[in-house]
Amino acid sequence: MTTIEAFDRLMERVSSGERLGADDLAQLASTPDILQLGMLADTVRRTLHGSRVTYVRVALCAFDQPMSEHVTPLAHEIRLTGKPDSLDVAVTAVETARAVAGDRAVSGFSWADIERIAGAGASRALARLRSAGLDAIAELPLDHISDPVSAVDALSSAGYQRLRLTIDKAPADARTALLVRAAELQDQFACIQAVSPLPMTLDALRPTTGYNDVKSIAIARLAAPNIPSVQVDWLRYGPKLAQVALTFGADDVDNVTASDDAPLGHRRAPLEEVRRNIEAAGLEPSERDGYFSLIS
Repeated sequence: MTTIEAFDRLMERVSSGERLGADDLAQLASTPDILQLGMLADTVRRTLHGSRVTYVRVALCAFDQPMSEHVTPLAHEIRLTGKPDSLDVAVTAVETARAVAGDRAVSGFSWADIERIAGAGASRALARLRSAGLDAIAELPLDHISDPVSAVDALSSAGYQRLRLTIDKAPADARTALLVRAAELQDQFACIQAVSPLPMTLDALRPTTGYNDVKSIAIARLAAPNIPSVQVDWLRYGPKLAQVALTFGADDVDNVTASDDAPLGHRRAPLEEVRRNIEAAGLEPSERDGYFSLIS
């Protein structure tokens, strides 16, 4: 983005609801002018959501450990972690989580886990897990799914709606194409609720930078205005990055700790901190549940 005129043209296009093309997005991804990029993404976010930012409190539970002690009444999603060895083990874990969760959402596993334990086929495995009480697959990494169309089709056919697409560890320069792919999948299936464009797997030897992270958030919002939510993971990326991401197109804070413990004082309690950070960004916090329905 080299001129004010070029920026103004892009702003007119996104303000009118036009989706930018792959060439536009590639140019924006390479621009050093991160502030103008953020302004474009924020315009799209405000068109879709106004000043509202949602957040969800999640109880993370290992699939092979007792769950009830980790699921507080404040949790509105129970997310299973770990890699079960078989489909039977995964089904048992989901049944246990469902018994603890009640009417709250249960999510878990990655697409790689499904493929590994599927045996006769992913469709059968997904149907069994759905019947056991699984509401969502926790990780659908666009950079690790060999056939995203077949994966999303299988999930949709098995009754999984409001899908969340993720990135496992693709570097920043590879994410734009993946985010364009996410928008194309939504065009085809219309069952994607959210995209989480920052890596789920963090590499200590090649850490991400805040600069690249907020650029990825902005590109996600611009590439996929047809996907309702762009997420940032509170637990994985922390309050500072999450707050900045909200001004670069993110509208949903995922994975907020479901605890009221505040050893550093009331203002540092998880709920107070996430709400304060959203408000400090000039936005309005609203709590949601694991089904993406508003609570407050």
